[in-house]
Amino acid sequence: MNAFFTTLNQISFLFGFIVIGYILVKFKVLPENSSAVLSKLENTVFIPALVMGTFIENFTTERIVAAWKLLSVSFIIAFIAIPFAILISKLITKDRYIQKIYTYGLSFSNFGFMGNAVVSSLFPDIFFEYLIFTLPLWMLIYLWGVPRLLIIDSGKKYTFKESLKSFVNPMFIAMLVGIVIGLLKIRLPGWTMSLIDVSGNCMSPIAMILTGVVVASISLKNTFINVRIYIVSFIRLIIMPVLFIAMASFFKMPDTTYICALCSLAMPLGLNTIVIPSALGKDTTVAAGMAVISHLLSIITIPLIFSIV
Repeated sequence: MNAFFTTLNQISFLFGFIVIGYILVKFKVLPENSSAVLSKLENTVFIPALVMGTFIENFTTERIVAAWKLLSVSFIIAFIAIPFAILISKLITKDRYIQKIYTYGLSFSNFGFMGNAVVSSLFPDIFFEYLIFTLPLWMLIYLWGVPRLLIIDSGKKYTFKESLKSFVNPMFIAMLVGIVIGLLKIRLPGWTMSLIDVSGNCMSPIAMILTGVVVASISLKNTFINVRIYIVSFIRLIIMPVLFIAMASFFKMPDTTYICALCSLAMPLGLNTIVIPSALGKDTTVAAGMAVISHLLSIITIPLIFSIV
């Protein structure tokens, strides 16, 4: 039970920021474009800073050699999860648009914003390994998830070349810079490292506040009576992590790889299903509902999953 309450305490702490974001919007303390501003801050400053600092401090030859196990397991899980997600989505609804939203949510959890926050808080010693583990997931999101599932009927064909351009983003560039500095063991001025570290520390609270801001923009009444959203959330938060735990029991897997995989699978449904379709003028009611329900349920399911293992 100690593991449950320890994890519950940390998740509740993070969820408190979601509540703050929700209240700030409802009381109109924040302007209407707050989600766009916070999202840009996260993606251009805080997450890149966290990634860069982590790679600068941890990217060594020894860890590079061990990284192939993390990458291999990540790819294997993704290529099992994606067909599973497609099948489940088709069974739940006949609406093609909603099918793709469900497929994305089941294929890719909120392993970025929420996952980074949880792992950096609960398992700071393996945060570097977690970033390595999620690289294949980011690649699949850029090459398949976003263009094939979320950019729907936008009047534009998303070519493979255009998909590759998605890699030119602040997080990826920060990772490359961190790799070079870490490998070459370049000593940066103290104020520079402090700037990077403090900026990276802002990632978790801002990510949670952003989630609260997004949640505040939808109708909670319609969300809580949508049975399909509960089904998808249950599969994402319980079924998929439990299936991994069961399958992993038949294989010898390093503890670090095991925890990284479980963290990525146990996170709630992501926010890309809201942000990207919204920018294209698409209906985000179901996607926002998925974010609300799954993040609420994750307060209990994440501690429960980790208390089991």
